[in-house]
Amino acid sequence: MGADRVALAHDYATQRGGAERVALVMARGFPGAPMYASLYDPGATFPEFGAMDLRTSPLDRVGFVRRHHRFALPLLAPAVSATRPIESQVLLASSTGWAHGFRSTGRKVVYCHAPARWLYQSERYLGAAHTGRGMSRWVAARALDVMSPSLRSWDRRAAASADRYVANSTVTAAAVREVYGIEAEVLAPPPAMLPGGPSARVRGVEPGFVLCVARLLPYKNVDVVMRAVERVGGLRLLVVGDGPDRPRLEALARGVPGVRLLGRIGDAELRWAYASCSALVAASYEDYGLSPLEAAAFGRPSVVLRAGGYLDTVVEHVTGELFDSPDPELAAQAVERALARTWDEDALRSHAARFAAPRFVARLQEIVDEELALL
Repeated sequence: MGADRVALAHDYATQRGGAERVALVMARGFPGAPMYASLYDPGATFPEFGAMDLRTSPLDRVGFVRRHHRFALPLLAPAVSATRPIESQVLLASSTGWAHGFRSTGRKVVYCHAPARWLYQSERYLGAAHTGRGMSRWVAARALDVMSPSLRSWDRRAAASADRYVANSTVTAAAVREVYGIEAEVLAPPPAMLPGGPSARVRGVEPGFVLCVARLLPYKNVDVVMRAVERVGGLRLLVVGDGPDRPRLEALARGVPGVRLLGRIGDAELRWAYASCSALVAASYEDYGLSPLEAAAFGRPSVVLRAGGYLDTVVEHVTGELFDSPDPELAAQAVERALARTWDEDALRSHAARFAAPRFVARLQEIVDEELALL
């Protein structure tokens, strides 16, 4: 069998996150290209992965780690390294910490969502693990304490094996420079959740709520959003997303009137949620601020932390309000400012359109063509 012209890679298809949406946009830009991943859990990720030529590592045969990929952290580097070199002229890897380690017989381009958070931002990634709350987090933290030196060594070798790095934001480009000593082009990914598709009302929810869309991890600071809504009073909050922090957040929600945690929902319901909210609220440290672009595409403003990737995707007073630290009082004040204003929906939609998928895909195709020309 000859080498594929282009092959794709992604860390693991085990969740419904922004990086997974971006990987699917990449796949649409290179139709027919196989995608390599360490793990695949069809029930936990987007159904579009099921229609792809998705090729997984031998580790995928272990059902437990498919369903709980954070327990597989010490195993993923060996699993990726043990995968035979991918026969392609260009490998385009969508990476948050593992896919950049896949080997290729040709050129390798890494699209970096962030250098591995569990290695370089472990306090944010694991949160309460380092304070001893939660057995799974405690186990993960102890494993990382032991494995981090060897994993960092593997991670830097993997980064050095790439011929080209592309970063999703200025924050990520700076981190790539700091951690790897590599200069990366910045190419912002597009909002993937857009109007125009099927929409389905969320049962038992009336329009006019504020919305938080986030995986339920400690560094997402969903608890800050909940406390902010509590301070505003009379405001309803809908939280969309799932993750290991859910039990703690559900316990907190029982004491905060108007807060509802939906868990994972389908795209049709998410479209309705974006279209029916008054504003999106996010207090997390993000390497790239994707959800505010999705909200803007629906003509809705965002209230976000003045940090990280949000500075690339939110224009203060034009597409949203910012607050200076993940403090419930500051977030509440910003929510009140946002709800008191009249927002120009056309300006919001125009802002989102500047990040549209055709621009993103066209640049990736140009990058691949440039690498092919070097063979």
